Amino acid sequence: MKFKEIANRLTGFSTPVFGVSWNPPKLESEAAQRLITELEDKRVLFNPSDVEVPHHCVESIFQLRCILTGELKNLDRASNLAANINAMRAACRKFLDSVREDERIIRFGSDHGHYANWHFISAVGELRGVFGVHIAQVSAQYGINVEAPLSTILPGEPDET
Repeated sequence: MKFKEIANRLTGFSTPVFGVSWNPPKLESEAAQRLITELEDKRVLFNPSDVEVPHHCVESIFQLRCILTGELKNLDRASNLAANINAMRAACRKFLDSVREDERIIRFGSDHGHYANWHFISAVGELRGVFGVHIAQVSAQYGINVEAPLSTILPGEPDET
């Protein structure tokens, strides 16, 4: 999905649009591009929830936190990108805390009809919602297109009311 389309979907955010009123530093732009490229390969963010294997998702979230932390180390902590990355790291921590609070959630999280499955799918959905908003902001701020299937978690078109 083109970044201009994504920028048009963002409402209620004070987001500078790339190339209009703000030119991001090269280091930030490169970090943002690397980040989006890495996220496009993380199936935990977009695979159908009912085919996810909980312990694989947990491993993937640990890897994702390492990627986010690695990018954060080289950024100005006051930058917009750092704020987006911090929010995504917080979403990862919340996901891990949620699914690890009861060992049955990971063990039985893929068993349809089991309460652990409901809990697991809810945690995955919340994680994806947070990531979708922040990926959209990064895309709009740094002029980065987001490829499918990652683009499926971005905020939808605003309602015309």
